[in-house]
Amino acid sequence: MVEGAATPLVFIHDAAIDDFVATLLIEAMPGFDLKGVVIANADCIPEAGIAVASRVHQFMGQPDLPLGLSTARGWNPFPWPYRGDCVRLAEIASLNPFAPTVPTPPPSGDDLLTGLLQTAVETKSPLTILLTTGFTPLTEVLTQRPDLAAGIGRVSWMGGALDVAGNLDHNTIDPSVANSHAEWNVFWDPFAADRGLETLPNIAIFPLDITNTASVNPGLMARLEAQGAQHSFSQFAWEAYGLVSAEGFYDMWNVTSAVWLDAPHLYAAPRRTPLQVIPWGPDQGWMQAAPGSERPLHDVYLSFADQAGFYDYVAKGLARSA
Repeated sequence: MVEGAATPLVFIHDAAIDDFVATLLIEAMPGFDLKGVVIANADCIPEAGIAVASRVHQFMGQPDLPLGLSTARGWNPFPWPYRGDCVRLAEIASLNPFAPTVPTPPPSGDDLLTGLLQTAVETKSPLTILLTTGFTPLTEVLTQRPDLAAGIGRVSWMGGALDVAGNLDHNTIDPSVANSHAEWNVFWDPFAADRGLETLPNIAIFPLDITNTASVNPGLMARLEAQGAQHSFSQFAWEAYGLVSAEGFYDMWNVTSAVWLDAPHLYAAPRRTPLQVIPWGPDQGWMQAAPGSERPLHDVYLSFADQAGFYDYVAKGLARSA
């Protein structure tokens, strides 16, 4: 990579509201060059999710940003009430001027990710991967092409719960499978999560331990509303988060893993540990430390060093327009 050049980045997400706020923040990061977006059929309705992604990319002035839909399939489907957020997002005022440009069927996210990793290998410019869904879209591509792992520089992943409870809700899934340990990005495909944690080195992980402290709070909403008069990105975020800010459980899960890319100083030192996932039984999807194993060590970020600074970073990053 050329000295001083921006780091190429690919964003693999599942079209949740928080993913699109994270996308706008990435656009404000001068050290990263967003090369493409892969949507997973996880916490979204896939056709609606990729359609709203197309409109968001137009909104932020990147209509030609490569976009594809992964063929990955999870083990435990996300609840439909969660998956409909992408449909509600499509109705916000900021997106009214834009129509989706995605053909039917959508472009292949597998081909997009394969091509970006191939280019990374050939140019010796490793990709940073921001992953805010299950591991499956990544691990399936690497299963087919193990050589492409050489094109990965670093993975930042939102997933799991280490010292806190998981987020499976008895009100949205059958209580017989809603164990108290699993987090949804792991539970969606615990087998792929375990494979990723076993085979990929040095992942930066942002579990519920830290994201539980990154709520969409009234102070942030008030600041975004005030900034929205001058900055279209703030207006978008205020409208988008306004759909979910009254839901007490909604946190900035994916923004937490995105901000770290540009501002790691805002985070407390991570716990460095090997990890494993229980794939079967009543505790399916429980991510655990695996001390004494030969698995790779990962950096698990459990808290902020500067929580106020995190909120300030988010607000300042969104104080811009396309």
